[in-house]
Amino acid sequence: MSAPTLPPTSTPSATPAIVWADGQRAQAFEHWLHGLAEHHQLHCDSVRPASADASFRRYFRVNATAGSYIIMDAPPQHENCQPFVTVAQLMAAAGLRVPEVLAWDASNGFMLLTDLGGQTLMQCIDPANPQANLPLYLQAVDALIAWQRASRPGVLPPYDQALLSRELALFPDWYLTQHRGVTVDANMRATLDAVFERIIAQNLAQPQVYAHRDFMPRNLMAPAVPGQPLGVLDFQDAVYGPITYDIASLMRDAFLSWDEDFVIDVTVRYWEQARKAGLPVGDDFGEFYRAVEWMGLQRHIKVAGIFARLTLRDGKPQYLADTPRFIAYIRATCARYRELTPLLRLVDKVEGIVEPGVFVMGR
Repeated sequence: MSAPTLPPTSTPSATPAIVWADGQRAQAFEHWLHGLAEHHQLHCDSVRPASADASFRRYFRVNATAGSYIIMDAPPQHENCQPFVTVAQLMAAAGLRVPEVLAWDASNGFMLLTDLGGQTLMQCIDPANPQANLPLYLQAVDALIAWQRASRPGVLPPYDQALLSRELALFPDWYLTQHRGVTVDANMRATLDAVFERIIAQNLAQPQVYAHRDFMPRNLMAPAVPGQPLGVLDFQDAVYGPITYDIASLMRDAFLSWDEDFVIDVTVRYWEQARKAGLPVGDDFGEFYRAVEWMGLQRHIKVAGIFARLTLRDGKPQYLADTPRFIAYIRATCARYRELTPLLRLVDKVEGIVEPGVFVMGR
């Protein structure tokens, strides 16, 4: 889960310094960068922060005689860059606009990448006017369709029961126990286990395709020139998983919420385009939308746990500010399906929410 905020590509009047906790790593970086300077015509004194994300990766921007480049700083003891390289190649072959790896120091975790620009899709969106953003979302749908059409089994890691279970476990382990201070007793554990088993079964029943796993406006770059496709970032955790995952990520954003009318509008447009492309989304949009909701529920439960962990373990409290959005997503989906009522009651109790008794029909 990343949260890049990219500044303009031009050099600021006072270039912010890059802070290194490890002097030896700083020296290794300078040696590597200057070794590339002549070939790529880099202006080494222009290196400055470009973005950081929820992992240990950092991104810098460096000017060159013609334009600029992005540098990834990914300490190898914490980050494996090979998936980034592999998925970048897969996405480029599928026709997506992704960073090209120009140089890679695998032993130190430094990478020189092409620069897709300084403006994310998130920075272009008008949250107050959903329909004004429809063309941007349709470009995102185009990229998603192209990515899914390229899918082949056995290439990316499977989004299997073990991975889904580990992700869901983040909610009781980090959100409930660590963040909320809740003791997960036997009754609560039984409720969680039963609901999680149902969620996993629903999602594993979906057709499998390539899944970006964080396909949302903060990880999509606005076109650098008119007519250019959107750029795609933060794809290193891609898997072979449920076809509903990425459209759920796009329309039930970690940092931005839309009214359901707009969510359905874009989702049905994706579904229609996916059907025309021969993707296995089924012939009943109602069934497909239900599957999207259940996939989104798994993601929201997971991310609530991740955001609590980022705050409590990694010292990144800014993520926890968006937790109410996830709780709202979870409650809305649980309220729609009778079989999820036990989870709704659990969440309401933890959050101190008291609702009048309402009989909720399942769909």
